[in-house]
Amino acid sequence: MAIFGIMTSYSLTDFDAVIAISRRGSFRAAALDMGMSTTALSNAIAKLEGQLGVRLFNRTTRSVSLTDAGRRFVDQVTPALKEIYQALDAVRSEQETPSGTLRINAFATAAREIIEPLVIEFLRRFPDVHIDLVTEGNFVDIVAEGFDFGVRSENRVPTDMIAIPLGPSRRYAVVASPAYLENRELPVVPADLLKHDCVCTRLPNGAMFRWQFKDEDQLLQIDVRGPITLDEATLARRAVLNSVGVGFFMESDVLEDIEQGKLVRLLEEWTPRISSLCLYYPSRRNPPAAFQVFVDLARELARSAQKR
Repeated sequence: MAIFGIMTSYSLTDFDAVIAISRRGSFRAAALDMGMSTTALSNAIAKLEGQLGVRLFNRTTRSVSLTDAGRRFVDQVTPALKEIYQALDAVRSEQETPSGTLRINAFATAAREIIEPLVIEFLRRFPDVHIDLVTEGNFVDIVAEGFDFGVRSENRVPTDMIAIPLGPSRRYAVVASPAYLENRELPVVPADLLKHDCVCTRLPNGAMFRWQFKDEDQLLQIDVRGPITLDEATLARRAVLNSVGVGFFMESDVLEDIEQGKLVRLLEEWTPRISSLCLYYPSRRNPPAAFQVFVDLARELARSAQKR
């Protein structure tokens, strides 16, 4: 009875919290992943450390790191938690009504492309399931970071993952507003962009994005210049709509603006097609019902795209 009483003072959430902090190296980032406040997470860890009688983390105002005891704890608890969650998944897979939370990692443009046909449609069909969609530019290990699914370009999907193409190949679009183009000479070849103001974009790793074009089988990259540098496509679109300069986007982000005449497409014959988007995930035995029906809907979307 004494042992049972000790065990019931802990929760799986406490252990998840320790692993999340060790993975992210930050209480704030781990709290966001877990959907709780930083204060609540810090209090939970302090309580757990008090119960264990040992410090798991070294904390300073600038950094968080595991103590030796914390590292041993994480190494031993991680595989045990994995087995527990697999057992829970096996039980949940027998549910008739899908429920629970599905976590998806995608870069922002991909998220915008899948939000309506896949995510919102899924929520309409299965209202008892919660979707946690995280967007970030850097490529992450979805298994290590605790995600159920990832969405990336087909050529970025790890070879050990199961992948479902979500549509045809995509392409870029070079655009500018009619007001910007007034009294300016239109670019005829990509190099002409060097004579124009361009809205520059920075990649998540800090490097500047080089605009990509294709001349028959030869790929061209242009280092454009302009009055502003941004790191998010929706901000860049606003700048281009306000005639700051020429912009380079995924076609899906500006197609409606082109069709409505708000933006003019340039150099269309030079913009190459790129890999289609894929939903990908690791192989799982006895997946929970919510996981399986999400995969089924993704395959349904893929079949529909093939028929177009």
